[in-house]
Amino acid sequence: MTESNGSTPHQGDSHKSMPNWEKRFRAPRVSLPDWAEDAPDRSLFVSNATGTYELYAWDRSTGAQRQVTDRPNGTTDGLLSPDGAWIWWFDDKDGDEFGIWRRQPFAGHDTADEPAAPGLEPSYPAGLAIGRDGRTAVVGRSTDEDGSTIHLVREAQAPVEIYRHRESAGVGDLSHDGTLIAVEHTEHGDAMHSALRVVDLKGTAVAELDDTKDGTVELGLEVLGFAPVDGDTRLLIGHQRHGRWEPLVWDVASGEETDLGLASRLAGDLSAEWYPDGTALLVVHSFEARSELWRYDLATRGLDRVETPKGMVSGATARPDGSVEYLWSSAAEPPVVRSTSGEVVLDPPGMKSPGSVPVEDVWVTGPGGRIHALVQRPAGANGPLPTVFDIHGGPTWHDSDAFAAAPAAWVDHGYAVVRINYRGSTGYGREWTDALKHRVGLIELEDIAAVREWAVSSGLADPERLILTGGSWGGYLTLLGLGTQPDAWTLGIAAVPVADYVTAYHDEMETLKAMDRTLLGGTPEEVPERFEASSPLTYVDEVKVPVYISAGVNDPRCPIQQVENYVDRLTARGAVHEVYRYDAGHGSLVVDERIKQVRLELDFAERWLRG
Repeated sequence: MTESNGSTPHQGDSHKSMPNWEKRFRAPRVSLPDWAEDAPDRSLFVSNATGTYELYAWDRSTGAQRQVTDRPNGTTDGLLSPDGAWIWWFDDKDGDEFGIWRRQPFAGHDTADEPAAPGLEPSYPAGLAIGRDGRTAVVGRSTDEDGSTIHLVREAQAPVEIYRHRESAGVGDLSHDGTLIAVEHTEHGDAMHSALRVVDLKGTAVAELDDTKDGTVELGLEVLGFAPVDGDTRLLIGHQRHGRWEPLVWDVASGEETDLGLASRLAGDLSAEWYPDGTALLVVHSFEARSELWRYDLATRGLDRVETPKGMVSGATARPDGSVEYLWSSAAEPPVVRSTSGEVVLDPPGMKSPGSVPVEDVWVTGPGGRIHALVQRPAGANGPLPTVFDIHGGPTWHDSDAFAAAPAAWVDHGYAVVRINYRGSTGYGREWTDALKHRVGLIELEDIAAVREWAVSSGLADPERLILTGGSWGGYLTLLGLGTQPDAWTLGIAAVPVADYVTAYHDEMETLKAMDRTLLGGTPEEVPERFEASSPLTYVDEVKVPVYISAGVNDPRCPIQQVENYVDRLTARGAVHEVYRYDAGHGSLVVDERIKQVRLELDFAERWLRG
């Protein structure tokens, strides 16, 4: 066994000698800029320009940009006040996700950032909405002791609690005039399907919407935003009534619900946001690992295509002038922030990221239906190839035709990469996402096994050189797969995994405990047999191949102790394994650290697969 700790600083390699896989991580990139509702020239975005992902302010009227946060482990959670005067950002400790909101003026200052909500103790964040005056906010919190609480915060006044419940809940949005608050909650105990409540500033319920209330149909709702017009009580929500996500307009004052009629016009999942004048919606249509944009006119019900290249739109926003800005990429082309007016909106200076190879779509018949897999292989390469099965996290997430530096690194080193949207993934309808109940982990691995069989029988993958890998839930499935399918894999690489499900449950944040209760049907004490069947620790003695594990020592999602329990069992029987622990949370926002992790994974594979 080999163990290592800490991180290695960048050694100053010139861009010319740097390998392409490393350039993809180091090349400066930016998120889609958020903009202030009443000061649209003021924007906030995230960038890795300094080597760590931090928040940046951008004054579009002057072109001036400045770095807002500067912390050793990075910062990505931030929000502009609607008046553009303040930047709120979440301050945790070394990636543990437990902390407080701080704020600073948009123009910056020389003193330390002040607490944005004095009087609120540290917590896990559960949503934030800021009033148009910048002096009122609604702050959601989650702690193990209190469950979910929501507080009204006014400048120079003590916070007022307006909501409390043991189950998961969070702030959805604050109405344009600041009088109504939309709350997403799971008081019914189903953490996968939220209900909605609209309350006034005293916490008194104004309206309720719950698609799970009859106890027979489990349908979720989500808040997409209040109409951006004073006195307008329309709330844009997402629902699953037609078997997938799509938007609906709910007037919380009258109770009227307006179905947009999109179910018969666009296949796949749909989300939306308001155009700034409230007369139309910008619709994001996701289907079979790709996405596109549409403009929906609320008066005429007309649907017009917003032209974007084929690939993945990772975020989009409609500007006051009617243009649309969006963050786009494909597996072959790096991300860029574009506008429908034709120009690149925000182009970071410095080294440009190399591209990669496009994905191939593969559909495999599995035990629960057709499984969509995305395949990349080195240009011109013929099988059978050493193949990496890179399993996504979530589990309610999906791999897509979007640019990703880690799979591209494997391709650069001669591997084929297969990514699988197993049952539990989003983007293929509600039933596919909700299929994970009770046999958690084992269901996903049935789909992964079916795709593995296709990859070998088709001649793509060399059966003697198969790597199972993933992060978070993908790391969990990696360890579970090595134990339950011990003869199927040549080695495993698991990042920030669930390794001992019972210990993970007791140590993780409260919102994830609620999700586990929903997935498994109870606590470890109530359904011990299900936790045992779904825990990698149960099968650790069956693992036959070398295992590499990396974990953040401050991770609140996949806590370190449950990883150590699994490692101790590997050590006790002399199993081949390597462990890397780093000083951060559920992943790292530091580019050097991320590169080190990928380098260690590549080296592990090289030594044990090819050596």
